[in-house]
Amino acid sequence: MQSIVVHYQELALKGKNRPWFIARLVRNLKEATADLNVISVRALPGRIEMVLGVETKWPLVRERVTRIFGVANFGLARRVTGDLDAVASSILDDLGDTQTSSFRVKTRRTDKRYPLTSPQIDREIGGRIKTVKGWPVNLSLPDLTIYVEMLTDSTFYYFDKIPGSGGLPSGVSGRVLCLQSGGIDSPVAAYRMMKRGCRVQFIHFHSYPILSKASQDKVREIVMLLTKHQLHSRLFMVAFGDIQRQVVLRVPPPLRVVVYRRLMLRIADHFARQQKAKALVTGEALGQVASQTLDNISTINAVTNLPIFRPLIGLDKEEITIEARKIETYPISIIPDQDCCQLFIPKHPSTKAKLQAVQEAESGLPVDDLVHQAVSEVVREDMTFPGQSQVAD
Repeated sequence: MQSIVVHYQELALKGKNRPWFIARLVRNLKEATADLNVISVRALPGRIEMVLGVETKWPLVRERVTRIFGVANFGLARRVTGDLDAVASSILDDLGDTQTSSFRVKTRRTDKRYPLTSPQIDREIGGRIKTVKGWPVNLSLPDLTIYVEMLTDSTFYYFDKIPGSGGLPSGVSGRVLCLQSGGIDSPVAAYRMMKRGCRVQFIHFHSYPILSKASQDKVREIVMLLTKHQLHSRLFMVAFGDIQRQVVLRVPPPLRVVVYRRLMLRIADHFARQQKAKALVTGEALGQVASQTLDNISTINAVTNLPIFRPLIGLDKEEITIEARKIETYPISIIPDQDCCQLFIPKHPSTKAKLQAVQEAESGLPVDDLVHQAVSEVVREDMTFPGQSQVAD
């Protein structure tokens, strides 16, 4: 086999913008496999072809392509030219000693001017294979499906259709900034936004040196894992412990959690605008903790006029956990750490904080100075895949 045939689904519905979406997917596939001896990646009618080198390791390429958003499915294929006899002969050569209890041929044509219809091509190629192999044909539940795709000047065939990640290619929907904790929820929220074509940047609030660096290490590992899907990520590490201490000195205990969150959003708003991100993203689920009640979310939102996306808002913890396992962030998220959300938390936080009461509590805080302090001390890390993370000035 010498090529990978990549199919997309949602991109086909994009009308006049379709070439731009497909070009972005081609670029992402090139970047994702840049170190794997993939000779070329090019768009063909209705599909993308990735041409493999002689020494290309298929398992590595398969793993990379599976993670790229915009890919509906793909298969390791051979590209041949000639009539149906030549196609059938090449298929038989590649089947070799393969054994199966039943088979079928499934054909797609891009050029409808071809003299035979797809079902007729199925029968012609299938008949030749049956004559040689003696395998029974099963059109409903075959043990082996031979996929044939006929273009104007050549034909692809392959024996396995591998599911992709679906969604839209990373970068086509603009940039967002995700508030990233070391927990289970926010990585899933970030993944969901990536799948809708967003380039996600990340901001993490930590309490080092009051607490350990464990939460920073976890978030860095999570972001590196998610970068395998979007290829480029930026992470802002914000020291928040000293800010929390000042809140403790000036804000009544029931309101502290809401004030923490409002300060986080103010800081995140600054970096979102700096990075030209169009929205903020959180992993909040309605009613899950005190800061995520409808009243508190409304009060927290008031500090920014940027849209705040909450992809998990209607999910419960079990649903989020299932998805976290699926995207492989769960084992990292459950590593014990000391997160800033656990620092200086009152025993009985308010679940219905009123905006006026919170604003009065904040009047005793040097809010602008606290935001400036966080911004001036931020550490930025850029990550690429395939590649390495890099701390930026």
